[in-house]
Amino acid sequence: MLQNDRIKEYEGDMFGELVASGRIWKLNEVTLCSPCVPTKVVALWNNFHALSEKLGKAPPTHPLFLIKPQLSVIGPDEPIRRPKGYTGKIAYEGELGIVIGTRCSNVSVGNAAQYIYGFTCVNDVTAIELLNEEPDFPQWCRSKGFDTFGCVGPVIQRDFDWRTARVVTRLDGVERQNFPLSDMILSPEQQVSLISHDMTLMPGDVIACGTSIGVGSIKDGSTVVSRSTA
Repeated sequence: MLQNDRIKEYEGDMFGELVASGRIWKLNEVTLCSPCVPTKVVALWNNFHALSEKLGKAPPTHPLFLIKPQLSVIGPDEPIRRPKGYTGKIAYEGELGIVIGTRCSNVSVGNAAQYIYGFTCVNDVTAIELLNEEPDFPQWCRSKGFDTFGCVGPVIQRDFDWRTARVVTRLDGVERQNFPLSDMILSPEQQVSLISHDMTLMPGDVIACGTSIGVGSIKDGSTVVSRSTA
């Protein structure tokens, strides 16, 4: 548990029984990994009104999603690795991430909130030129599923009011995205409910809520920082 610049260590199951170990670490003494280890990342497309209008697409009534594999997930300050043999553009997408806390299947919208452990930040990285490389089959999972293409963290915020927050993405210190989460088409509770009817969500799984306008390319050697801020 992060408290100012100190990390209070616990033992046990993060999503179950926890006991304080008594050890406290300084933040600058540790290397932060992804704050959870998902079995999968469910990543949404076209879930913000502003982007939907820009693309000329109708707002979806069910989440439009792809799956990013477990080994795509990295933590803060870890390098995004260019896929071997790929020389095309790589894009950032700053997003809010929902972290599931309890095994979740076929839940109602009204009960979905109790399955949400908290919220985190996601950079849904994309090898953009692979997406439509094959004209007969858009390759969403391939273009977004490479190792290191799912940046998650640095923390899971338990008491996060997404309705009043914004996602801000900076590329080499320059702001590239700044959009309100209140512009989401499908709320976190709707996402959890509807996706849970398609597949079982496990503790630690992450739903990336989709991005809005401002997506751009990452040059080799660049630094991307995405934050959800009130």
